[in-house]
Amino acid sequence: MRFLLVTLGCAKNEVDSDRMRALLLSAGYSETDDAAEADVAIVNTCSFLASATEESIETTLELAEERSAGFRTCPIVMCGCVPSRYGDELEGELPEVAAFVRAEDEDNIVSVVSNVLGVDAPQQAISTDMLRTIEGASAFVKISEGCDRFCTFCAIPYIRGRYHSRPASVIVDEVTSLMRGGVREVVLIGQDTGVWGCDLEEGQTLASLLRRVAEAVRPYEGWVRVLYLQPEGMTDELIATIRDVPEVLPYIDIPIQHCSARVLKTMGRTGSADELRLLFDKLRREIPGMVLRTTGMAGFPGETDEEADELYDFIAEQEFDYCSVFAYSQEEGTAAARMADQVEEAVKLERTQRLIDLTEQLGFAATAAHVGERVRVIIDGVEEGEDGPELIGHTWFQAPDSDGAVHIGWGEAAVGDIVTVDLVDSFCYELVGQIVEEDR
Repeated sequence: MRFLLVTLGCAKNEVDSDRMRALLLSAGYSETDDAAEADVAIVNTCSFLASATEESIETTLELAEERSAGFRTCPIVMCGCVPSRYGDELEGELPEVAAFVRAEDEDNIVSVVSNVLGVDAPQQAISTDMLRTIEGASAFVKISEGCDRFCTFCAIPYIRGRYHSRPASVIVDEVTSLMRGGVREVVLIGQDTGVWGCDLEEGQTLASLLRRVAEAVRPYEGWVRVLYLQPEGMTDELIATIRDVPEVLPYIDIPIQHCSARVLKTMGRTGSADELRLLFDKLRREIPGMVLRTTGMAGFPGETDEEADELYDFIAEQEFDYCSVFAYSQEEGTAAARMADQVEEAVKLERTQRLIDLTEQLGFAATAAHVGERVRVIIDGVEEGEDGPELIGHTWFQAPDSDGAVHIGWGEAAVGDIVTVDLVDSFCYELVGQIVEEDR
């Protein structure tokens, strides 16, 4: 029996899908990427923004239309954030879907699929400590689930529940397995990675976890990257670990959302432009040459023209290497959605585009500044370029699937290899490299 697995949303959903894939493969199912060949279609949905919810539902309905247009009978299972957010009301709204699986129930995917298909589930219990199925050079590893921040614009705590850390031993075992399977970089993710360990035994912190993960990747000359840190999570211990442990990349991702103290307070967050400025100054002083990524939000309810200018000026001043920008979305069930002073859509879009123009200018310049450097590059794949096949990889200051890539004229390297490359040119967020003779 064959399953089609469609994943929408962020890297955390990619991890969840990979876990479901591993469970189904271990149960004897096989995977296909062709809807015409599938016996069941699984859609792992995202509901972080209204637009993501719409995309999830549209994708599900498109699969249903393909089925009714002459494809073999193919029931649809909807998993993840949309069922977690909207629960039982979906059954009446989406009769095209055979089963709904909340995020916390995805370990039962084998039983759900077997029931939908009317076949017997495997008699032998399948371990919930499943290994991953990653074949590429980089892999995301979830270190926590849920969130306790309850930012007024965000529905994640209502979708994914309260914060809980995965045990360090489980994380390290997963990382070790990935390394043995050929992965060369692990990217630690969670809704709020900086507070990892807060619900575990005293003394367990993200810094201590990073040191343990670094030990696991060291025999493979692997890299460790961590994403989604909040300003409050940047402790002296963590800063020292990023600076002093060679396997941990000096790549710091801190979503600020805004810099105005008033806006941040209304968002349910802490801080101010001055506090953020002190933090970033400290990071640059303590970790020379580090790369800094952030996220900004435009058009939060009540944001004035002056506050929008303050955010623009702060981003321009800080010259972030990478900065994602999105317009505030009025999310059902959140406190901000009920605020009276919503910003007009046209104003939100204008402020968003203004920030995007700025961050692209800064990001392109930051990328170009690396031309002339000699770096180590992980080879991620091969693509057909204008002049023939080229190797595609990324280096330490490029998070996979986020920050551009290094394009290398055809050379003697395979996916998963780490090669030394001279960076000779750039375009937008992309870099052009040449493998140095010692690695040919």
